[in-house]
Amino acid sequence: MTLGTSLSLKGAGFRYPNSQSDVLCGLDIDIRAGEWVSILGSNGSGKSTLLKLFNALLIPTQGICLVDGLSACDAESVWSVRSKVSLVFQNPEDQIVASVVEEDTAFGPENLGLSSEEIRARVENALRTVGLWPQRKKPVSVLSGGQKQRLALAGALAISPRCLLLDEATSMLDPMARKEFLDIIKREHAEGMTIVQVTHRLEEITAADRVIVVEKGSLLWSGSPSEFFTQPQGLFSSIGFIRPPLAVLCDELAGHGVLPKGILPDIDRIREALCL
Repeated sequence: MTLGTSLSLKGAGFRYPNSQSDVLCGLDIDIRAGEWVSILGSNGSGKSTLLKLFNALLIPTQGICLVDGLSACDAESVWSVRSKVSLVFQNPEDQIVASVVEEDTAFGPENLGLSSEEIRARVENALRTVGLWPQRKKPVSVLSGGQKQRLALAGALAISPRCLLLDEATSMLDPMARKEFLDIIKREHAEGMTIVQVTHRLEEITAADRVIVVEKGSLLWSGSPSEFFTQPQGLFSSIGFIRPPLAVLCDELAGHGVLPKGILPDIDRIREALCL
């Protein structure tokens, strides 16, 4: 069982050098150990910057960021923070650094200064977790797009993190590859891993414990997925969505007593509720 890690922002803000405005403005966010939080927001709302604060890739220009109580702003804590929190980007090419599958997976553990035996064990465990152990000796160049994203995930898992940050990690995947990737994430969460997921796909947030909506660098809304789908169209419009027709249908059916109130607009859950 993986012991998840807690994340916290206290009055956190961030401004890029030479910018005239803040990307993030006084954010207060607390994420419990083992929680799955989905973050939504329009382009430019600060979602990716927010994840980079949690991984100490960026340091807040105001306020603080804490990871299991450690300050991600403290240079002495940076490596401890990064050993607890792994980030998977949208494009796997942005984080694949070696030409052979197992060598790429070993990159993170090697940077932690682990023994050869420990590195081999972590590489095997990570590649088995994502289903790429049979491809361990293959060149990265022969992998499909979905396999490359799973390789990027293997590299993130190989440092044995307690939290996974996903920055639109499924956006470049086809439906089958997306399902395979999310199934792995669900298994890691079931084992106790903290998941913080930035996504533009509303169907993905049904697996989350909580949804956070960020707009113009500020916290706009926070609540459960079931609460989110009952919000008025104005909230959806503010982040570039329309309220899903399936959510509207669920409301109507719940109003007639056909479905329980607050059911998530997920086909499998609806079928189960209707005993189909």
